[in-house]
Amino acid sequence: MSYIQFLGAAGVVTGSKHLVNTANDESGTGGFQLLIDCGMFQGQKEWRERNWKDTPIPAHEIDAVVLSHYHADHVADLGCLQYAARIDMDLGRRKNPLKVFGHGESPGFSKLSYLEFASGEIYGRESILRIGPFSLGFSPTIHPDPCYAMRVSCGGASLVYTGDTGPTPSLADFARGTELLICETSLYDEYKGRIPGHMSAGEAGLLAREAGVGMLLATHLPHFGEHNVLLEQAGAAFGGRTDLASRNWTLEL
Repeated sequence: MSYIQFLGAAGVVTGSKHLVNTANDESGTGGFQLLIDCGMFQGQKEWRERNWKDTPIPAHEIDAVVLSHYHADHVADLGCLQYAARIDMDLGRRKNPLKVFGHGESPGFSKLSYLEFASGEIYGRESILRIGPFSLGFSPTIHPDPCYAMRVSCGGASLVYTGDTGPTPSLADFARGTELLICETSLYDEYKGRIPGHMSAGEAGLLAREAGVGMLLATHLPHFGEHNVLLEQAGAAFGGRTDLASRNWTLEL
């Protein structure tokens, strides 16, 4: 059994981080802990203050991190996690260095390793990673900087996380039949195509429909307007179960 908790980019556009784990219940504690993206909250004060709030589990229980790309709202908290790994290893709370996986197509990869406390490891579009009980595959997205969607599978269940992307037919094939599509939904439909490398709610819904997914979960939401409109637009295009990610919400896979 596995769960996913939404720690960021839930209700807002910044702070992308999602914790996938093999806990025994919805508490999310125990089991193998895999963090997908490690972004910083940016923007108005109430969002920035979230950077100082405790995570649901201690840093030393996070076993590995996988990054979609190297924009600050997806990676800037990694330095804090790397330093926490140093302190925790010094104090005996962490036995092994933190493993951090990222693509090698941007200079940001060089910052994934930190002394002997964090180890950067590379993936590419052909990679199949085995991280603890999870299997991960990758697909390049449409974004100004290189970015990868990822498919995470465990125990017969799977989810696809798009990272940041504009619409691309390859993602429908990549997400085909997955139980959960966590899809960036940066734009209301009336702004479709206005910001390169990002999708509107309707485009997210269309992707979910073409891929035949079980559920669409919209994340990376715009910082303005009424988010219920996003839900309506995405749901109308998908025609299936659709929801908006909310912070610290846990879903069973």
